[in-house]
Amino acid sequence: MIRSVIVGCGSYLPKRVMTNAELAGMVDTSDEWIVARSGIRQRHIAADGETTGDLAEAAARDALDHAGLQPDDIDLIVLATATPDSTFPATATVVQSRLGIRHGAAFDIQAVCSGFVYALATADNFLKAGQFRRALVIGAETFSRILDWEDRTTCVLFGDGAGAIVLEAMEGEGTNADRGILTSHLHADGCHHDLLYVDGGPSGTQTVGHLRMSGKEVFRHAVVNLSAVINEALDATGLHADDIDWVIPHQANKRILDGTARKLKLDPSKVVVTVDRHGNTSAASVPLALTEAVRDGRIQRGQLLLLEAMGGGFTWGSALVRW
Repeated sequence: MIRSVIVGCGSYLPKRVMTNAELAGMVDTSDEWIVARSGIRQRHIAADGETTGDLAEAAARDALDHAGLQPDDIDLIVLATATPDSTFPATATVVQSRLGIRHGAAFDIQAVCSGFVYALATADNFLKAGQFRRALVIGAETFSRILDWEDRTTCVLFGDGAGAIVLEAMEGEGTNADRGILTSHLHADGCHHDLLYVDGGPSGTQTVGHLRMSGKEVFRHAVVNLSAVINEALDATGLHADDIDWVIPHQANKRILDGTARKLKLDPSKVVVTVDRHGNTSAASVPLALTEAVRDGRIQRGQLLLLEAMGGGFTWGSALVRW
């Protein structure tokens, strides 16, 4: 059978770093308050004029370099973002143009913080169907552009960044020992719209709007939904939590990461954590964490990775990947 194998990964973080101390000079907060509630100590903020497309392009080029491939080797780009450069065209087509690709398909996916997992599953299905051979899957965000910098409950949590992977269709045996994506599971429940949303949009208010969140409710749903979708992935493959070498979660909040690990009896040392340095980068957080763990040598060939995320909507999902 065809498996979608990750053959390269890359990332990009804006140069500007905003610490908790800097935020404490802007809103009524402190380093201790932010760390206690989220585990976040700093985040990266895009420069003036630096767009989601800029971040995505840089991460894509890094992933291509890591894979040893050229842009012309790519025939599909799926870009997950909730902060596109424009209402249209898709930011994926901006990246496609800058890379000099003139063939294949390119489009955006909007599932907020679950966006990368949604994009990964989408590209995987295109490759397994034989419609494309190699895909760039990108998560890129400039959430700093939709934050209310006077709302201390939200502005302290988010940052900007981009991560990307290159997927290639390869023959597999159809067993759990195959390299590539073994299974993916996606969910949504739109009745929770008002717990995490942006209060603007081209059709509703003709404005960009700001992010609004009911933190306690989001936390509660996140632990329950993520635990369930992780178990769903394990049940689908007959694997067990002990078989997982690395958990690469959406980096929303250290307390959510810890709560999910406890609920599933997962070894906390197997959880890749970047939220302390990146903040919540929405659709970019999973590929950013993945790339960091690959580059520093933690992730090794043949290991089993669990990717999971939950975002506004609510949307949530998971994927089991053999590296």
